[in-house]
Amino acid sequence: MPEFLALSEAVSRYVPPDSSVALEGFTHLIPFAAGHEIIRQRLTGLTLIRMTPDLLYDQMIGCGCARKLMFSWGGNPGVGSLHRLRDAVEHAWPGPLEIEEHSHSAMAHGYAAGAAGMPCAIFRGYAGSDLTQVNPRIQSIVCPFTGEHLTAVPAIRPDLAIIHAQKADRRGNVLISGIVGVQKEAVLAATRAIVTVEEIVDDLGTAGTNAVVLPAWTIQVIVHAPGGARPSYAHGYYQRDNAFYTEWDAIARDRARFTQWIDEEVRAPRAGAAGAARS
Repeated sequence: MPEFLALSEAVSRYVPPDSSVALEGFTHLIPFAAGHEIIRQRLTGLTLIRMTPDLLYDQMIGCGCARKLMFSWGGNPGVGSLHRLRDAVEHAWPGPLEIEEHSHSAMAHGYAAGAAGMPCAIFRGYAGSDLTQVNPRIQSIVCPFTGEHLTAVPAIRPDLAIIHAQKADRRGNVLISGIVGVQKEAVLAATRAIVTVEEIVDDLGTAGTNAVVLPAWTIQVIVHAPGGARPSYAHGYYQRDNAFYTEWDAIARDRARFTQWIDEEVRAPRAGAAGAARS
């Protein structure tokens, strides 16, 4: 059965410096509260893994949490670039950042391979892509049965996966509904998993037609963190804060303004108590 911990204790116990961490959530259920706690604890040297890094990883990279980023598409959805990510890659501020870029498909297959205990993922992909010239971890293999040339990438096996979900029951089972992304695969591929949830209930109820239930044995820690996905959204609980995504572009462009925002909205005691992003 998972432990039920406060967010600060969960991060201090399960996110050591220099570990590999996947904070997953596709479009919604992005674990902002957990990422902000990593920032508050000033953890460094992390390999951050995420299929679509957006504002949360921009913030974590800008705070010096990351040594390396493994990702597919990266940007501020509907707005533009991630300026803290660009500053780290182009100018090594606040420190150098190694990047390993993949396609969405490669990341999804890599997680699935990790979840299955396989050493690599094999799929059709990257035909005509320049990524094969800059990422040596993308390899071509020949199918021993058909002779077809296929692509192989290493399995993704994070030290820790962190996701946000709608509900957990008191036995430690977790319900995710809406756009489920690769949260299930990330949890199953990781050595350990922390799940922050909107509420803890006696019964998960009816899962619905687009939902995943993660059984308790797949999770080490559950954290009650209402609003833990803001400014992204949690299906059935609150909407996406579109205005903040637009505002972030101006905040992130300037190092001093970014640092001030982090100090006031993430590192300040009231920010830690709230556990969610605010504009």
